[in-house]
Amino acid sequence: MARKTSKPNQSLKIPKIILIAGKLLSLISEKLTVSFSAKLFTTPVKHKTPKRELEMDRQTRQETLAIPSINKKVTVYHFGESKKKVLLVHGWSGRGTQLFKFATELVKSGYSTISFDAPAHGKSFGKTTDLPEFIEVIVELEKKFGPFEAAIGHSLGGMALLNAVKNGLQINHLAIIGSADIVKDIIDDFVKQLELHHKYSDLLRKHFEYHSNMTMNSYSSSVLAKAVDIPVLIVHDENDDEVSLQCALNIHQNLKGSQLFITKNLGHRKILGDHKVIRKVLDFINSKITENVSSY
Repeated sequence: MARKTSKPNQSLKIPKIILIAGKLLSLISEKLTVSFSAKLFTTPVKHKTPKRELEMDRQTRQETLAIPSINKKVTVYHFGESKKKVLLVHGWSGRGTQLFKFATELVKSGYSTISFDAPAHGKSFGKTTDLPEFIEVIVELEKKFGPFEAAIGHSLGGMALLNAVKNGLQINHLAIIGSADIVKDIIDDFVKQLELHHKYSDLLRKHFEYHSNMTMNSYSSSVLAKAVDIPVLIVHDENDDEVSLQCALNIHQNLKGSQLFITKNLGHRKILGDHKVIRKVLDFINSKITENVSSY
């Protein structure tokens, strides 16, 4: 059985005024408090593209793609010209250029990459989004630009790819980096950081389940991992202060064929630029790796 994570799934610095607003609403209306919390939970922070990602931004061919199933549009990045394609999926509040070092090395190795700004992220439209919408974008990308040889996902992007593979995404290898696990834990932590009564965890979960017509637990990585039968490389840093290492252990335990690569002192984002991690992922995509667990 998957164990509860001991750390939050994404660090949040919630402004004091938001905390006060939430507490005041909770004194007035339970329903309004749930709606307020749900809006916050589904609103990513749009960060300015850092200088290190600008080269990939300049070199890519970009287009706007409609996602009919969610009635939204996203920006798609095409990098390289090879017919051997790798799909890259960023995490919450990330961008389609965030995995630029992976993209650069993949192109040098004879691949091309497809990445995207998820709804409400980067150059894409909208203000709110969620995990199911990430998944729907992946489904549409496979229809338009697939098949993909492999996929690499960071944080929420890893969760989305595991869900997409379970739902039929056809790839030969999957690498997930710093991926979260139990959706309930994510909601529990969010409510705790909002300093609301713990009852709002269940109320928020029921709110999302009502609107998605799916149980939140069905999206949890370690739960759906049991239905994933392709090779998966799980990369996680033991000092990740945003997503607990326990998430990786839970996912690894429930996959049929996975390898676990544990790093040190790289945290949740620095790991994306580490040359040993990039080399490990490329080696995994290019060939079968036989060891089950390895360390940095």
